[in-house]
Amino acid sequence: MSEFLLKPRICFGQDALSVLDELTACHVLLVTDQAMVKFGLAERVTQRLCARGIDWQVWDDVVADPDIATVVRGMKLMDSCYPDLVIALGGGSVIDAAKAVIFALAQTRPEAGRERPCFVAIPTTSGTGSEVTSFSVVKAHAEKLVLVDSSLLPDIAILDPSLVASVPPAITADTGMDVLCHALEAYVSLAASDFSDALAEKVVQQVFSYLPGCWRNGQDLQAREKMHNASCMAGMAFTNASLGITHSLAHALGGVFRVPHGRANALLMAHVVAWNADYHGQCDTLAARKYARLAHLLELPASTPREGVTSLLVAIQTLKDEMNMPRGINDTGVNAADFDQRLAEMVAQALRDSCTPTNPREPDARALTELYRQAWSGNIAQCH
Repeated sequence: MSEFLLKPRICFGQDALSVLDELTACHVLLVTDQAMVKFGLAERVTQRLCARGIDWQVWDDVVADPDIATVVRGMKLMDSCYPDLVIALGGGSVIDAAKAVIFALAQTRPEAGRERPCFVAIPTTSGTGSEVTSFSVVKAHAEKLVLVDSSLLPDIAILDPSLVASVPPAITADTGMDVLCHALEAYVSLAASDFSDALAEKVVQQVFSYLPGCWRNGQDLQAREKMHNASCMAGMAFTNASLGITHSLAHALGGVFRVPHGRANALLMAHVVAWNADYHGQCDTLAARKYARLAHLLELPASTPREGVTSLLVAIQTLKDEMNMPRGINDTGVNAADFDQRLAEMVAQALRDSCTPTNPREPDARALTELYRQAWSGNIAQCH
């Protein structure tokens, strides 16, 4: 038996933030970061709470790649004044931190007998899809730990394109490629289904149609809305189908060298697509045929699996080039000697990452090492 989980109520479109006016609460914890406070986005939420006389407090010291110490700080704050509504406003790191805090407090304080608060996620980047996933990524030293539990799912996701209009082009590119990677990996995952495939196909089409427009003009709210929706749909796909080794490799690369997550995925994505497809071998895998199906949907040449995979690889690179993204890890400022020294450590982390088991082709240390080396230079070479 298989299943497809649908939980969050999804409110989307311009002025979706107004759904907050419908929610009842006595005390709200707003989880966010200092950028959201600085640029007035947090105030757009607290103003609505104040207008309705709802008591609230703000936890705004969440940083990128939240670590265990951050989660503990949030647990102490939440425990001291337990809310009946938690609102997470920010990128994937903020939403992941809120998830981890709610989950960890419930696990460590069961004797309190408190009901889980209503949890509302409001993403301010179009990338992680964390607002609809049962995943949370927390950093422990130089390793990213992936928590997976259905209780991590928010109750309501609010997708308001006006909240992402000011995202800078470089971050738009990074997060947009993260969306594409989520769709590609969910599509060929060993746990893929008709339901996740349908979402993934739509996401790939929308990314190639609307991401360049978002990158060129952040104020294009139609393009922003389409990418925001694509990010959410990709999250729905991979929370059910899981992911693959692009994410496993990216988690390790980001944990060790602090390469932004979406950028790390963009650097590794094409190399993993080629390897999953056995592009330099027979190119007759199920993954190759599914990649070719995506190329066909993008109206690219795909008369054979090999031609389709080739078209998809070229399209991925063209999209990256259009947004001036780095071609290889060596273009991100990572020192070559440091990379070589810590390569085995990253490979070991990737092998035990929770995203690895559902990759369509089972990797070993040699394969992952070679994929990292290909991604270092940006050249897609043979990998056995």
